[in-house]
Amino acid sequence: MGSDGFRAVLERFPRLAAESVSLEEALGRSLAVALASPEDLPAFPRSSMDGYAVRAADLFGTTETNPSYLELAGVLDITTVPGEPLAAGTCVEVVTGSTLPPMADAVVMVEHTQNLGGGTIEIRKAAAPGDNMMQAGEDARAGNEVLPVGTLLRPAHIGLLAALGVREVCVGRRPVAAILSTGDELVPASTTSLAPGQIRDANGPALAALCEQFGARPLSMGIVEDDVDSIARALADALARADVVFLSGGSSVGVRDLTVEALSRLPDTELLVHGLAISPGKPTILARSRGKAVWGLPGQVASAQVVMFVFGCPFLRRLAGDAAAFTQPRPSVQAVMARNVASRQGREDFVRVRLAQGATLPEAWPVLGKSGLLKTLVQAQGLVAIPAWREGLEAGATVQVMLL
Repeated sequence: MGSDGFRAVLERFPRLAAESVSLEEALGRSLAVALASPEDLPAFPRSSMDGYAVRAADLFGTTETNPSYLELAGVLDITTVPGEPLAAGTCVEVVTGSTLPPMADAVVMVEHTQNLGGGTIEIRKAAAPGDNMMQAGEDARAGNEVLPVGTLLRPAHIGLLAALGVREVCVGRRPVAAILSTGDELVPASTTSLAPGQIRDANGPALAALCEQFGARPLSMGIVEDDVDSIARALADALARADVVFLSGGSSVGVRDLTVEALSRLPDTELLVHGLAISPGKPTILARSRGKAVWGLPGQVASAQVVMFVFGCPFLRRLAGDAAAFTQPRPSVQAVMARNVASRQGREDFVRVRLAQGATLPEAWPVLGKSGLLKTLVQAQGLVAIPAWREGLEAGATVQVMLL
């Protein structure tokens, strides 16, 4: 199965139920319902500069050599809400954030003025209506939608919500992702001394970190031996405690068959995908059990992390309510390939690359190596996708680099 077909299968899984959280907990979460503004923001016209609030019509034709002179009608501090309209031929001194009096429709920056004393202000620059001020409701209008459903809340969104007095928001629940590693040769990462044939589990901690990075709650469930009954019991336990299960291991055909057989022993389970037309990551498995996704990731560390980054992490974001998880472009930069890269037609290749300074665009240098080598990911800053219909990329080709 190709990438597009795999994403289509992943989109069949329903999003998780919504929950209400405080604004302090909302960063990185996706809105489950559209949010309408409870009030105008700002509530009144405000100055965006230190200077003088004026009627723009009073300064028509004003220049450095032809200044205008206005009567100073008062000084407004930032807490004053004036009620008296600004009379023609007058101005009031304001600071950034001051509420403007009625009839004032512009602010002249203090740099273009001079206080001549005796209540007279010299203005040396004309003003157009709206200059250096924020209109009432310019940020948000009461009753209007300000954030649509599915919005992934960034710090700017949090600031807007705080300014509107919103203290709680309804967001998609963070998925709990169970992480399992299989392999008789694996030992915990904390093991200080290795016996012959043993290797420390790198996939478990790496996949848990990716889950955390993309908004899920990782549930590390340790290492399972290469035994059908043991794998089946571990999967059943994980499904009872999590929203999605990621099991890494089984890059060889024999061990991969153990995972498929273990899945077949679970009730209400359907094997959806058994192998992808991608590299690295061809041995990927996807099943649905009790309505939840069970991923069988390759055991090779680079393969497992690439599949997780390209497909698993967006899937977690979608479960949490991010409507654009699979359609919105990932953070990326444009670059040029620094050398030729060969690819096999019929499969999509995800090439690890490091970025270097280029003449105009960054140069993308392939980081070549076996899928069992961790250093290929450590040395890479991104991935370049080579479509299945191409036989490779030539040096100098412009590419999009998905940032890791």
